[in-house]
Amino acid sequence: MTVREKIELLPHSPGVYRYYDDKGTVIYVGKAKDLYKRVHQYFVPPERLNAKTRLLVARISDVQYSVVDSEADALLLENNLIKQFKPRYNILLKDSKTYPWICVSTEMFPRVYLTRRLEKNGSRYFGPYSSAFYARNLLDFFTRNWPLRSCRLKIDSDAILRGKYRPCLDYHIGRCAGCCIGKVSQEEYNSWIEEIVHLLKGGVSEIIAKYKDAMLQASEALDFEAAQFCKQRMEALQRHYAKSIITSAGERDLDVFSLVFDGSDAFGNFLRVRGGAIIQSLNLGFKMQIEEEQSAVLSSFIAEIEAKFGELAKEVVVPFLPDVELDGVSFTIPSRGDKLSLLDLSAKNAREFQFNTLKQREHTDPDAFRQGVMEELRKALGMNELPRHIECFDNSNLQGTNPVASCVVFRDAEPSKKDYRRFKVKTVIGANDYASMKEIVNRRYSRMLDEAPDDLPQLVVIDGGAGQLNFAWQAICELGIQDKMTVVGLAKRLEEVIRVGDPYPLFLDRNSQALKLLQRARDEAHRFGITFHRSLRSKAAVHSTLRDIPGIGPRTEERLLLHFGSLARVMAASEEDVAALVGPKLARQIAENK
Repeated sequence: MTVREKIELLPHSPGVYRYYDDKGTVIYVGKAKDLYKRVHQYFVPPERLNAKTRLLVARISDVQYSVVDSEADALLLENNLIKQFKPRYNILLKDSKTYPWICVSTEMFPRVYLTRRLEKNGSRYFGPYSSAFYARNLLDFFTRNWPLRSCRLKIDSDAILRGKYRPCLDYHIGRCAGCCIGKVSQEEYNSWIEEIVHLLKGGVSEIIAKYKDAMLQASEALDFEAAQFCKQRMEALQRHYAKSIITSAGERDLDVFSLVFDGSDAFGNFLRVRGGAIIQSLNLGFKMQIEEEQSAVLSSFIAEIEAKFGELAKEVVVPFLPDVELDGVSFTIPSRGDKLSLLDLSAKNAREFQFNTLKQREHTDPDAFRQGVMEELRKALGMNELPRHIECFDNSNLQGTNPVASCVVFRDAEPSKKDYRRFKVKTVIGANDYASMKEIVNRRYSRMLDEAPDDLPQLVVIDGGAGQLNFAWQAICELGIQDKMTVVGLAKRLEEVIRVGDPYPLFLDRNSQALKLLQRARDEAHRFGITFHRSLRSKAAVHSTLRDIPGIGPRTEERLLLHFGSLARVMAASEEDVAALVGPKLARQIAENK
């Protein structure tokens, strides 16, 4: 599949795309609010590109992408991947100072400050923050609520005892506790630092609860100024604390695995998180020749990743447990928090990989693709044989007028338009979908039993709920062919599959190709039926009163209208003029019906 064909399958989602040359080297990493639109901007006529971009596009041999939840996450992931791959054609974001981090130093009295450089000195780093404005506001929040030092003095016990330093302006205005002159103990100061670290790790709800309690206590004590202060701090937290999925660098190393299963295929995504930042993302596909347990497939996936990228992190996030245990590795199935967000992000990439792979297979090997879809549908509906012949029925009427029905036929998961049939409802008066469905199904298979009894479908789909399905099933039972086919209904509201005799609907995965095939058949039956219904309505709309006169058929009507120009002129013409065209007998009939 060519690069231009691949980019047609890109999703309209935020994410990061990577271009590879013919040697498999990453030559460009970019971010996008809409991957489809952004990547398409490169593949336009060369004269619309500058020289650098033309050179880049000429070297692209492959394109890969990772979807994320927001533009901010796309920005951060792009930054991490550029630092990892150092692509030749990337200019921006190669500098490690690109995004700000909040650093908590390892000094006796730690400082909390903003930096764009991560140093291996034991300090704790939190971020990166896509918005420096937000990071500075967060720091300002800390300094307004905790009297931390902002100076770079080397404060130790000896310097305090010798009175080496004099207090600065921050101390005099109450913004610093005066640790340089021994006005605050190391234990108390570090308790403030740990509270800030707790907030940076995501403990915002606890801090908000703390301020809420303090606000209530202050109001009960009639200290309304303190209560207002607590309220402002609480609102500031709620307003400004919008933590990214990619957080807490220096605090957490994780490997994240997710799997999506589709028949005999499995599609996996792997995310490597180091220092709280996603530094690697890889998709892998698995073909299961025999029925494998999902836990065994996950174990194979983990083994393949370990072979490619080396030792795993001590904590591995998974959607379910593998069937092996690894020394020094603990597996986590998250139910909430950052780890669940990362697992959801990985699963989103796996589903995109699944969709992309199936679409490619549809282009490159359509027969195998259709075979897989039919096998998936067979398993989903519990059928004994492959649904190679599918028929779908739909009714159509407008307030009971011109009731019609349609039957569309799919063979080997593709429409067989030569086998389509349309029906006028004959025995049902008014808008009665149930009785109409029974009549049409009965007429369809009565005729098939007479003309082609060996060509009955394996699967019959009824557009509608339990009511339409039950009446169609009655018709099939009356014909005695209920053991020769599977009959289901497809309700539009929730796209649930209704089965005969089962009070509980079957909900297929909305991304599954089996459901998409049923939806395609249903939509085709609706289109075919509504087209027939519209044509009947159009004919009824142009029906003139001439056709109601005995002896006048369509050809006589056409001669009169062509000669006189309109119905009004026919009615206004003299009996002699009309008789000259159609004879005296019909002229007398027309005159009597004026």
